[in-house]
Amino acid sequence: MAAVKIINGADTRAIDRLIARPAGREIAIGDRVARIVADVRRRGDRAVRAYARQLDGVTASLEIGRDEIEAGARSTPANIRRALGEAAKHIRKVARGQLPRPSSVRVVPGVVVELRVTPLRRVGCYVPGGRFPLPSSLLMTAIPARVAGVGEVVAVCPRPAPVVLAAAVEAGVDRLFRVGGAQAIAALAYGTDTIPRVDKIVGPGNSYVAEAKVLVARECAIDFYAGPSEIVIVSNAAPAAWIAADMLAQAEHDPEARAVFITTKLALARGVLRAIERRMPASGPARESLATRGAIIVAGTREEAVSIADRLTPEHLVCDDAHVASHVRAGTAFVGPWSAQAAGDYATGSNHVLPTSGAARFRGGLSATDFVRVSSVQRLTRAGLRRVGPTVITLAEAEGLTAHADSIRERMR
Repeated sequence: MAAVKIINGADTRAIDRLIARPAGREIAIGDRVARIVADVRRRGDRAVRAYARQLDGVTASLEIGRDEIEAGARSTPANIRRALGEAAKHIRKVARGQLPRPSSVRVVPGVVVELRVTPLRRVGCYVPGGRFPLPSSLLMTAIPARVAGVGEVVAVCPRPAPVVLAAAVEAGVDRLFRVGGAQAIAALAYGTDTIPRVDKIVGPGNSYVAEAKVLVARECAIDFYAGPSEIVIVSNAAPAAWIAADMLAQAEHDPEARAVFITTKLALARGVLRAIERRMPASGPARESLATRGAIIVAGTREEAVSIADRLTPEHLVCDDAHVASHVRAGTAFVGPWSAQAAGDYATGSNHVLPTSGAARFRGGLSATDFVRVSSVQRLTRAGLRRVGPTVITLAEAEGLTAHADSIRERMR
């Protein structure tokens, strides 16, 4: 099995195949997730406990007590606790700058529209419990919620390692539950006797978690649909070993992760391929990911390279200069050779919960703004209503909504 394939930038069919997602598997997952979600909604805690035993091997109580959380945090090595604290400090700093500011606009004399910013009352943070413990994901979801002023932060994780418990303490999580998968999403969305209903669910997860979030989105807000992780690197200058290292770093997340390098330099493309082959592990998700979802694309021109990258609309973009970053839609961009993507996963303070599967076309990553409601308060005086009233009456009658027009006339008589 080849480590990764080299594709000509003019080969649109090969690029189409690279972008395409396997629909058949998603349909099968969707059917199973729908059954789990419906069961949890109907039977509550009984269903959650049954799935926790069956799917995650969890027989302990659903809620993790404060004593257990703090004991797990204390058992985490001091250097890791310090690193969590440093990362948390950076995340808080960035999140504070993201919050929208309340405002008041005087539209015309007598008409004022106030922009009101209020935090959500309760949010649920999903923390994956798969191949690796992911305390960074808990920091990235819970800390912006806290900065936004959310009243209660609830977290779920099927098998939280001590380092995840340490992250829960650092992030100020109020309650933590030993549950994962689609059943956790359903419990957060609808509430059970044990797990409280939340206003919004955030955080990455596997295909079952992503499908469950979409399914409950009509009744509980979610951040976005999150598919497998993605990186696109556009470079003609970075060292081949650095590019290969970034591709392998992203590929180790998941066998379905996508890692793509785009260049106009064939010699650099071959150098990256050799570097990947030297570093490639004998087995594991990185090997499978690069063999099936990875690619090195040799474009004819810089413009073609940028166009291909924009078409891929990646979660992470790594590039040589700001020109590329300004022309490619991505969840987040890393500009310059020292801007390693892994730094953003942990320590820069920018959020690593990012849109995948093309969703960067219409939104960016998770931020403090995801945890507030922005609503308006409108105040009109008698003089103000007389100023805008004729406009309202004319437009209401143009739409055939005569009762709307009459409601203004009643006040203007």
